[in-house]
Amino acid sequence: MPFESQINSRANPRFKALKALLAAGGARRSHTLLLGEKLVLAWSQAPADCRDRLRPETWLRLEGSAPHPLERRLARETLVLGEALMRDLADASSPPEHALLAGLGPEPGGPLPARVIVPWGIQDPGNLGAILRSAAAFGFQEALLGPLCADPFSPKALRGSMGAAFLMPLRRIDRIDALALDGGHWLALDGGPGALPLARAELREPLRILVGNEGHGWEGSDLPAAVLRVAIPTRGVESLNAAVAAGIACYETARREFR
Repeated sequence: MPFESQINSRANPRFKALKALLAAGGARRSHTLLLGEKLVLAWSQAPADCRDRLRPETWLRLEGSAPHPLERRLARETLVLGEALMRDLADASSPPEHALLAGLGPEPGGPLPARVIVPWGIQDPGNLGAILRSAAAFGFQEALLGPLCADPFSPKALRGSMGAAFLMPLRRIDRIDALALDGGHWLALDGGPGALPLARAELREPLRILVGNEGHGWEGSDLPAAVLRVAIPTRGVESLNAAVAAGIACYETARREFR
């Protein structure tokens, strides 16, 4: 069994260092926390190229809980935390029995794969998680995150996405003119006037589907001329939730592949 130590005070230097390590967000984030057995197992079962983005460092176990089999296999240091401390880290009324502190490796590089989802300014962690999960479910191979997106590796976002961030590589770009239009089909979901109905849009690979901000969509964003604006027709409502729209577009891509 690897080294194990117990912490019961918020004044403990190790606990204070752990809190400070997890405080940074976005591009400044160096570590994240996988909260709960289900999320840790989702990471352990993910494809190797996605799993390797997170490097396990320390296992956290709730005081009074039995060691987890994966805890033994990973053979990292274990910190046993009192209930109040685990609840503090999890930011939840019911603390998980197990958690894993992991360091973040570098973002992927190189050319984009055949199918890419591009969330742009998606600020709600739950929406971002749902977009990633739908994209992975329908065969998209990478996510390219634009500016002002929620941090996909924050503990809250990971928990909300149920591990979707482990199912495909993620990389970020910080401005609209950094879009490397690579000859693929670039489509932006947009319910505004002049947008082409999704049913008539070309969805051949290489395909890149952009999803705009939940509130104002692409307002104020000067999309490159090569990006085609595509609409999902609705009745009785002005627009769809960004995650719902992304799910429909990803499903339509997969449906055409197998029809």
